[in-house]
Amino acid sequence: LSASPVDVAALRRMAISEGGLLTDEIRCQVWPRLLNVPPDNLKKEPEMVERENNKDYNQVLLDVQRSLRRFPPGMPDEQREGLQEELINIILRVLKHNPQLHYYQGYHDIVVTFLLVLGERLATALMEKLSTHHLRDFMDPTMDNTKHILNYLMPIIEKVNPEVHDFMQQAEVGTVFALSWLITWFGHVLSDFRHVVRLYDFFLACHPLMPIYFAAVIVLYREEEVLDCECDMAMVHHLLSQIPQDLPYEMLISQAGDLFVQFPPSELAREVSSHESTAASTFKDFDLASTQQRPDSVLRRRRRQKQAALEKQMANSVVSVTQPSAARRFVRLAVMGLTVALGAAALAVVNTALEWAPKLDLFP
Repeated sequence: LSASPVDVAALRRMAISEGGLLTDEIRCQVWPRLLNVPPDNLKKEPEMVERENNKDYNQVLLDVQRSLRRFPPGMPDEQREGLQEELINIILRVLKHNPQLHYYQGYHDIVVTFLLVLGERLATALMEKLSTHHLRDFMDPTMDNTKHILNYLMPIIEKVNPEVHDFMQQAEVGTVFALSWLITWFGHVLSDFRHVVRLYDFFLACHPLMPIYFAAVIVLYREEEVLDCECDMAMVHHLLSQIPQDLPYEMLISQAGDLFVQFPPSELAREVSSHESTAASTFKDFDLASTQQRPDSVLRRRRRQKQAALEKQMANSVVSVTQPSAARRFVRLAVMGLTVALGAAALAVVNTALEWAPKLDLFP
């Protein structure tokens, strides 16, 4: 962090690596670098925001008032109420500076995470950048681009596990169960704040479509539960919408990164549609602004090194059998879970649709 220029690629590797950035003090220094927020923007004191006659204020107020469980348990009421006021100010400030953006229910779940980690001043600066890049699709006047991103989910699942994919298709469950996961970066559905910020480390270091890959690995991880469920839309939707709180997050993060490299958005887009989302488009410019220290490259390098370690381990223990390329792919997917158990070796590897459906009670 003291180097000039800062090695953003190294920071991305740190954020992706096992355990992520570890402390909020480190996140205060690294998250702005990952988003390429100019240092001068971080020093600006946030201005006061006019609330009267603001078209978004009433909805923002309602959502913030319902966000009590997002604050640490045991926090004094006075402190929490002060933070809620800051939360409202950050949201209204970002919307005022970017009139092309539209507030959506769930946006506050992301903002409150940044507020609790960074404080109001830094959170305001980072939410300005995040809202015009990673979250841009969710802030359109319609949900068309959000639906488009959700449409990546089933092709990813089909690539890895056709049986689960076909079961979900037969149940006609769709992808609405993952909507709140995606548009809140899982902040609304995970009860442990440590898990939320760990995922934010990962998402901030990666392509803006990474949350949909993480949604896919959650479904794939729950394969047995899904296939044991009655093949009924309501039953499968209920099962999938309830995320277990004891997920093996590090393993799933590793698998999501691997799937992104194996099945990049450019490959899946042909199956989803020819339409490219706004966030994916602006991410190209965002990459260039990061002086070619691309998160995609970090993931590819990480995967190559991980594969080399796995292949060496397997070569030492069994006689290899020649397989077709498609079969080898699924063998690699089957052994992904081993990466978490590789200890120091794994650490070395890592260190390099839907209209809005209020009746479904997406945000209880």
